Amino acid sequence: MKEVTASGQTVDEAVQSALEQLNLTKDQVEIEVIDEGKKGFLGIFGAARAVVKVKEKKNQLEEAKQFLYNIATNMGVEVEVVNKVNQNQVTFELSGDNIALLIGKRGRTLNSLQYLTHLVMNKNGNAYYNVTVDAEGYRARRHETLIDLANKMSDKAVRINRKVALEPMPAFERKIIHSALQESTKVTTYSDGVEPHRHIVVKPNKM
Repeated sequence: MKEVTASGQTVDEAVQSALEQLNLTKDQVEIEVIDEGKKGFLGIFGAARAVVKVKEKKNQLEEAKQFLYNIATNMGVEVEVVNKVNQNQVTFELSGDNIALLIGKRGRTLNSLQYLTHLVMNKNGNAYYNVTVDAEGYRARRHETLIDLANKMSDKAVRINRKVALEPMPAFERKIIHSALQESTKVTTYSDGVEPHRHIVVKPNKM
């Protein structure tokens, strides 16, 4: 982030000088007044110039995007990152060769990337964002897989008349399972365990 210290006859003049040096507008910067200055006797004698420090605001979106580029590069994967913003929801779409390396087994690498990108984007930011990191439509495919899994585990729990525990998964994936079975009259679901081993249990209602 760019930063400059500037002076002027007034604070406004000092700020304007800094903005011109940075080639930024006032809404793109943070302003710290170091010295408000003083006019001095008759506006001349003993006068002190105003001094300000002007710093470019953190661009949360660009920092998160660069973070993803850096991680992918370190993993030996060339990617294109496209972002979509809808109010406070940001989705980063990854595409490129060897994209499977960024997805990992059952999306675990992608989930870790999403978690870390969320932290990077919201660290000392001026706004809070929910972050989704997707890779060539994986999230949609995983969503369908989880719904299918929910139905199969529901049938199994009813068939054997016992609780069925699913593998640990992140909260946003557990929510998909819960939602898929919330209207069921045959089973109920609940989460058990402690992160990162928290998992869903499917329980028959007539158990």
